Amino acid sequence: MENKDIIKKALLFSGLDDEYLAEVAAIAVRRAFAKGETLFTEGEKAEGFYLLASGALKLCKISPDGREKVLHMVHPIETFAEAAFFGDGKYPAEARGVEKGEVFFFSRGAFMGLLERNPRFSMNLIASLSMLLRRFAHQIEELSFADAPARVASYLIELAARKSTSYQGKTYLELDMRKGELASRLGTVSETLSRTFKKMKDEGVIEMDGNKVTIMQMEKLRMIAGK
Repeated sequence: MENKDIIKKALLFSGLDDEYLAEVAAIAVRRAFAKGETLFTEGEKAEGFYLLASGALKLCKISPDGREKVLHMVHPIETFAEAAFFGDGKYPAEARGVEKGEVFFFSRGAFMGLLERNPRFSMNLIASLSMLLRRFAHQIEELSFADAPARVASYLIELAARKSTSYQGKTYLELDMRKGELASRLGTVSETLSRTFKKMKDEGVIEMDGNKVTIMQMEKLRMIAGK
């Protein structure tokens, strides 16, 4: 797939005509990354932002004692690190490959030139950042008010909406991160996550086989999530 065909699917570049999409593609630097590779670290000078073309990445914080807190899993066609345009000009978190893939890198200087020439870029950037803000506000709300089962249920529902297969009333999906990373993302510990999955399984809400999950009772899962 050509760069332009991938780029036009991102929210940040939606609604742009071919002329402007060609300009975006012209400044995009495509690079591959390996599983476990770090694209940038927290506090590093932000030279630009990225679009994930394939594979999976996580944005995370590393505590002084080495513990990791997963903030967000980045999926294909999502942009990330737009904060490079604001604040102190440093990346606020670390980006690391969960599985191998490719990204497009857009340098700050080159993209600022596009913003100056086309106001549509500015509007799309605002929309993209607003979505990011809502995502983190929702995450903070869940961590503050929802118990572990509700957080796990919400995660499964959101994952199912993004990528799953349904057949005869059952929904089939696969966890998009390791269970330790998921526990970190949901603000809990691995033991609590395992107990939560087991309770859901014992109650007939889900079935699990490794990272593969079958949602047997979607409505009950929604009730657990408080939705």
